[in-house]
Amino acid sequence: MNQLEQGKKIFRDKSNLLSNSPGVYQVFDSKKDVIYVGKAKNLPHRLLNYTSNNHQAIRTERMIASTSNIEVITTSNEAEALLLEANLIKKFKPKYNVLLKDDKSFPYIQIRKSHHWPQLTKFRGKHKTEDIYFGPFASAGSANWTIKMLQKTFQLRVCDDHTFNNRKRPCILFQIKRCSGPCTKEVEKKEYDLSVKECINFLDGKSKNIQEKFSNEMEIASKNLEFEKAAILRDRIKALTQIQTSQDIQKNNFHHADVIGFFRKENKSCVVVFFYRSKQNWGNQFFFPQHDYEETNEKILESFVAQFYENKEIPDQIIISEEPENLFLINEAFNKKSNKKIKISILKDNSLVKNAVKNAEENLKIKILSTTKNNELLKEFADKFDLDFTPSLIEVYDNSHIQGNSAVGAMIAFTEQGFQKNKYRKYNLKNATTKTNDDYGILSEVLRRRFLKFIKSTDEDLPDILLIDGGKGQYSTARKALDELGFHQLKIIAMSKGKERNKGEEKFITNKGTVDINKNDPIMFFLQRLRDEAHRFAIMTHRKKRSKSLFKSPLDEIEGIGNKRKKLLLNYFGSAKSIEGASIEDIKKVDGINESIAKKIYNFFHKDKISL
Repeated sequence: MNQLEQGKKIFRDKSNLLSNSPGVYQVFDSKKDVIYVGKAKNLPHRLLNYTSNNHQAIRTERMIASTSNIEVITTSNEAEALLLEANLIKKFKPKYNVLLKDDKSFPYIQIRKSHHWPQLTKFRGKHKTEDIYFGPFASAGSANWTIKMLQKTFQLRVCDDHTFNNRKRPCILFQIKRCSGPCTKEVEKKEYDLSVKECINFLDGKSKNIQEKFSNEMEIASKNLEFEKAAILRDRIKALTQIQTSQDIQKNNFHHADVIGFFRKENKSCVVVFFYRSKQNWGNQFFFPQHDYEETNEKILESFVAQFYENKEIPDQIIISEEPENLFLINEAFNKKSNKKIKISILKDNSLVKNAVKNAEENLKIKILSTTKNNELLKEFADKFDLDFTPSLIEVYDNSHIQGNSAVGAMIAFTEQGFQKNKYRKYNLKNATTKTNDDYGILSEVLRRRFLKFIKSTDEDLPDILLIDGGKGQYSTARKALDELGFHQLKIIAMSKGKERNKGEEKFITNKGTVDINKNDPIMFFLQRLRDEAHRFAIMTHRKKRSKSLFKSPLDEIEGIGNKRKKLLLNYFGSAKSIEGASIEDIKKVDGINESIAKKIYNFFHKDKISL
């Protein structure tokens, strides 16, 4: 019995054990990895479809032939199965499903009505019923810019509660007219609450009344010769206009809707989502779903829509350029999930939808051109280094430290799709080599840690080529580390800097010797770009680690001393140095510090003396 027939037998045997109920089935391969997740109105009937002798799609036959086990989860209805399917696909990322990549939690603007003095802030995560949220915004930058403009207009606080509760005088935001100073009672509560209400009304789309109010107040202030007040009101009106202009507020915009445009070419697809809230365009985001060439547009859109809204608040209306498969089922599932009526419309001739499709088409062209260019570069790269294959995954390694302090190793990845930031890795160095300028020791530790994971059957793909920033010494170190772990065939290229570290004079060390590349060769620019990206990532990681170390306190190393006790101790003594010079009796005077904890703190700072 061949593998395909064996797989069909597994589907047939499983179907005989199931009752006629809706649910989700998970297909596992011999490594116990989930390779496909599907939903069904009738589970046994759906599984029996895979056992048909009729011609199946090649992708489906590959999936059946790889099947080792099937697990099912029954649900009360098909709509519930659709939501569960989307959840499991996002969790396991099965290789035979249509996958939504680069999904993320979009930022919202939050007004914390739960606080006595509401705070204006950017927010990601689960929404609280007592607070008010506006969004989603397409990017953090868009949300930050809008918050900045709202500060200028309504002067709400943006500081966190700790800062707010501990201010003795207003901060610089009060001085530059971006905050009304509620922390030190520079504004009355009644006036502040009015500003909060006006901010909420503006974000709800009621901007006309607010602008008229500011305009009337500015006119009155001018007549009364209160020119400073008039100037402040003028700046507020200007900030409101900037927000409206940037967010393209128009009468024909949708009030609370997402517009989804779809375009497909050369077996690649692009989906764009425009967010419209209160007739304001709050930006858009592009997605490139991973799918097989045999998948229909309807199936791709069904998978996209179900996965996209799996972890997001669903707007009142969803407008799509093409009809997805099982539209009625999606609508039913979303109504149930949101506990409200969701309207899903297919509008091909609407101007906003046409614009979305046009954007999807243009970005897909850019994506295809970029992929084609990267493919050509990878082929030229293979020719230049006399490889007998075209690499599909290149990993580039670099490290960063200052005299061995805060040392980090960094790895970036490049494929035909470009830089794969989800594959980037950073390594906080652990061994004694990190206390010196031992770049070889750092490189050796990073490679050992990286490739030990592959030995332990990691889910990640093994790279085709390693690009190391360094010369012959780094090449020998890397070769030795990989050989010790059994990766003898893995290719390594070390990229040494030229004389006086000039770009364009780099040398490349391989197992066949040194390779010279003309400084104007496109491959030279390509390799420099890879090296520079690895260097940028290493420097950024190092700076973050170093920044954290600057704020580290010796108290962090004492077991039983959490943030609350650390704060009490530092507020009482002023510094860790003062705590070190304190007696046990002095330490006990701090609220929340008993004798046992006081002794532990004292012994920590005097352990060398105790051992003597």
